[in-house]
Amino acid sequence: MCASASARRIRSQPRAVGPVRPGCGRGPEKCTVMQPDKAQAALVSEIQSERLMQTNAAMSMSVFARLWLTALVVVLLAAETGLAQTHNVQPVNSGANPYRVIRDWAQLTLEGRPWGGSNGVAIDRDGRSVWATDRCSSGIAPGCLGTKANPVHLFDPSGKEVRSFGGGMFVWPHGIHVDRDGNVWVSDARVATPAELAKFPGEDKKGSVVVKFSPEGKVLMILGTPGVRGNPPNALTDPNDVVTDPDNGDVYVAESHTNVEDPNLIGRISVFDRNGKFLRIIGKTGTGPVEFRTPHAVKFDSRGRLIVADRHNHRVQILTKDGKYLGEFREFSRPSGLAIDGNDTLYSSDAESDEKRNPGWLKGIRIGSLKDGKVTGFIPPHPTGTPAGAMGEGIAIDAAGNLFTAEATVRGVTKYVRD
Repeated sequence: MCASASARRIRSQPRAVGPVRPGCGRGPEKCTVMQPDKAQAALVSEIQSERLMQTNAAMSMSVFARLWLTALVVVLLAAETGLAQTHNVQPVNSGANPYRVIRDWAQLTLEGRPWGGSNGVAIDRDGRSVWATDRCSSGIAPGCLGTKANPVHLFDPSGKEVRSFGGGMFVWPHGIHVDRDGNVWVSDARVATPAELAKFPGEDKKGSVVVKFSPEGKVLMILGTPGVRGNPPNALTDPNDVVTDPDNGDVYVAESHTNVEDPNLIGRISVFDRNGKFLRIIGKTGTGPVEFRTPHAVKFDSRGRLIVADRHNHRVQILTKDGKYLGEFREFSRPSGLAIDGNDTLYSSDAESDEKRNPGWLKGIRIGSLKDGKVTGFIPPHPTGTPAGAMGEGIAIDAAGNLFTAEATVRGVTKYVRD
C-alpha cells in the first residue's frame, strides 16, 4: 500500500480545569452546606487536589514538550544534513534473484577508449539494442569538458558498438531516453565550474540542457540554453533525466542534480510539448507530496502514470501526467534509476545507500510491483573491496527481460541475463 507522506501537525490544547468545591455540582445543581470543621477539611483537600492536578498537568506538558522538541530537532537535522527518514520502513535487502551478471558487457571499440562514468542506459525501439551515455573521463570531473569524445553510444544485442555521437556538445551527459519514434533524448546535468572554465576556456556554452537526437545523431531539438542554469521556458537547471509521453509526445524533464544542501535547490519536473513549447511545472523542492529532492529518474507505467525516483527523499512517487499525487513507495530504498516492464513490475537501482546516507539499506536492484509496492526480488551490489560495494545508476529492461545498468562507479554497462 502507498505510505502517506502528509505531515501531521500535533497541537496541544490543554483543557482548563477549574476546581469544583466538594458538594457543589456544575450547572444548576445546588451546593451542600457543611459544618465549619468539615468545610475546613474539605478546603484543604480541595487545595491539595488542585495542586496535584497542576503538577500532573505540568509534568504532562513537560513530557509533551520534550517529545515535540525532540521530533523538531530530528526534522531540522534531517533538513540540515540532507538525510531523509525511512518512515519506519524495514530495510529490504533480500529477495529472488534469477539473474546472471555480465560485467563490462560492452566496450567503446569505435574510439578505442575506456569508459567514463556512466549514468544513463535505455533500450532501442527494436527492444534488443542498447543505448548508453558516459562522461568521457573517469571520476566525477571534468566529465566531457576539453574533449571531443562521443558520449552517446548504441550497441547491438551482443554488446558490439554500432555508432556513437555527441562529441564536443556536453559537460556531464546523464539520463537517456528513446521515444516512440526511435529518437534519442539526453540530459546534460551540469555546467562548467569557474575553475573548469579557467582550465578549459571556451566551454561556457555547454551544459544544463536536454538534447533530442535522431537515431543517427542529428540534433533535432535543444531544451534550455547551453551553459545557462535557470528556469523554463528558456533555461533548465542541471536536468537529471527526460521521458516522453507515449501518447502525445509531451516531454517531462526532471530537475535538478544540484547539491541538496544548496539553499537555492531546485526540485521540479518541467513539461514541454513535443515541439518544445513550455507547458507547466510539476512540483517544487521539499519532502511532501509532489515535492522533490533530486528527482533522479522519470518513467511512465502502462497506465500512463508518471513514476519519479525521488532519490534524496528515499522514495518512488506516483503522479498523474498533470502532477496530481497518487501515492508513494519507500520499499525501493534510495532510487537512482527506474525501469518498468509491460506488467508494471518496477526495477529500481540504488547506487548510493550506505550506513551514512541510508542506514540499514544495501545498494542493489529492488524488484516489485507498482500495483502494491511489495518488493519480491533483490540483486545485490557488485563486490568492490569496500563494505558497500557498487551498483549502477541508470537501469533498463529489454524485451526478453534482461536488465542493463549504467555504472557510475565501476564504469561501463552491466548486463543481467534472466535465467
